[in-house]
Amino acid sequence: MNPDHESLCGGPEWAEYLQTEILPVATAGAGLGKDMLEIGPGPGAATAWLCERVARLTVLESDESAAGRLAQRYGDSNVTVDTGDAALMPYDDQSFDSVGSFTMLHHVPTAAAQHQILAEALRVLRPGGTLTGSDSLASTGLHHFHHDDTYNPVDPATLLVWLRALGFGPVTITVGDVLTFTARKPAREASSS
Repeated sequence: MNPDHESLCGGPEWAEYLQTEILPVATAGAGLGKDMLEIGPGPGAATAWLCERVARLTVLESDESAAGRLAQRYGDSNVTVDTGDAALMPYDDQSFDSVGSFTMLHHVPTAAAQHQILAEALRVLRPGGTLTGSDSLASTGLHHFHHDDTYNPVDPATLLVWLRALGFGPVTITVGDVLTFTARKPAREASSS
């Protein structure tokens, strides 16, 4: 992240906004279960809210220094911090009841990598589990704010196609001030007839 972006995302105003305006909407009715994976927590603005709503929260952060700060912050809690690439998750199939991705997909440099992250989320979800998330919508202002930074917003229609093609269903995508989405992994494999 560029310095302006890092300052905003690590600040208390962003955490309050995320925790009061975005997360309650994005997770409403999602059924987070006991074991949740948060992808790309960055400074942990969503982590603080999520860890109070599940028995065990695992966070996967690609930036080693951000992961180190999170591990220090949550060392004696229900949060496990791992460092790694969300496109190649280091977890077994069907490891989590829910997976969350909150305002991070636009930081993934390519559409192929974004798609792979969603495929990995499906793989690590237990049958009946839920992927829930939010992201920024494309705008000129955000494009300028992300100067010298990765800015690759996901088109809502493309996200719907990806999630359905991967095998999620039902899928709910809401476009307001931000993009929110929930997608459920089928409770059982579709039978081939």
